[in-house]
Amino acid sequence: MGSFKSAAGPSVPKASEITPEAFFSNRRRITGTLLSTPGIALGLGSMPSVGSAASLAVPRPLGAQPSSWRVMDKPTEEHHFLSYNNFYEFGTDKSDPAEKAPSRLLVDPWTLRVEGLVAKPQIFDMQELLKLAAVEERVYRLRCVEGWSMVVPWLGIPLNALIKRVQPLGSAKYLQLVSLADEKQMPGLRSDVLQWPYREGLRMDEAAHDLTLLAVGAYGKTLAAQNGAPIRLVVPWKYGFKSAKSIVSINFVERQPTISWQKAAAHEYGFYSNVNPEVPHRRWSQATERRIGEGGLFAPRRPTLMFNGYAEQVASLYTGMDLRRYY
Repeated sequence: MGSFKSAAGPSVPKASEITPEAFFSNRRRITGTLLSTPGIALGLGSMPSVGSAASLAVPRPLGAQPSSWRVMDKPTEEHHFLSYNNFYEFGTDKSDPAEKAPSRLLVDPWTLRVEGLVAKPQIFDMQELLKLAAVEERVYRLRCVEGWSMVVPWLGIPLNALIKRVQPLGSAKYLQLVSLADEKQMPGLRSDVLQWPYREGLRMDEAAHDLTLLAVGAYGKTLAAQNGAPIRLVVPWKYGFKSAKSIVSINFVERQPTISWQKAAAHEYGFYSNVNPEVPHRRWSQATERRIGEGGLFAPRRPTLMFNGYAEQVASLYTGMDLRRYY
């Protein structure tokens, strides 16, 4: 059940394909932008090895046990994962995170505050967090709303291990995840591209699903700064902007939280954000995609898979829902 077959297909998008309409008209403010949705997934690793900003320039090796959750697609070459990112806290251009984050982002010490409608609220340091479950390597597809995709060997722990530890109350229906917002480290916060800090949300059953991962590494190493160190969310059947980076708090709440991209452009980015080729983005089709590193801009596009290829595992979560309305 954890193995998936691949599809065949292609590569890197044009800048004109990926600039959100909300920001297209103000080019001075976001000069050189290759806009896409924030939080596009990238990973970490097992934690004793995550250190200060200097250490993030060369992520350290991490141990992880193999997992049955692996697609059969060939992983994207690591240099693409490290250099082609969305992390708007460091700038809106795809190259900004790799250029700015390694020398600025400090991840040691790091704490994750978990609170709200839970019986046992807790503040975890990274060592405590990694004791919740064994670190696993999981090879997941990553699909961006603008039409490009990657295949990444993540290292992480299932989010449901944390959920079990804090014991949600019956009234807890959703999780809200909040990313770091520190202007001293993150020059992108001076922009009003989004309202900071970055906020993401999941329904409780989505968060507790076995596929949902708190990533602490990728490619056998601790997560690089530009990929959301030291901990980020990975939900492989959703568009990449659901993957909040550098998470500092998780709050269990009763009502559906407003997520950052939904707040910025609700007509384009919905709360659920499930990969669905039948529901076009307001300005382009989602029916096909390009796989980064496979043939460049002129490679043929591959068909987008429903729920990013994870329909067998997650479609039952949305039984009876109108997926055009709840996009």
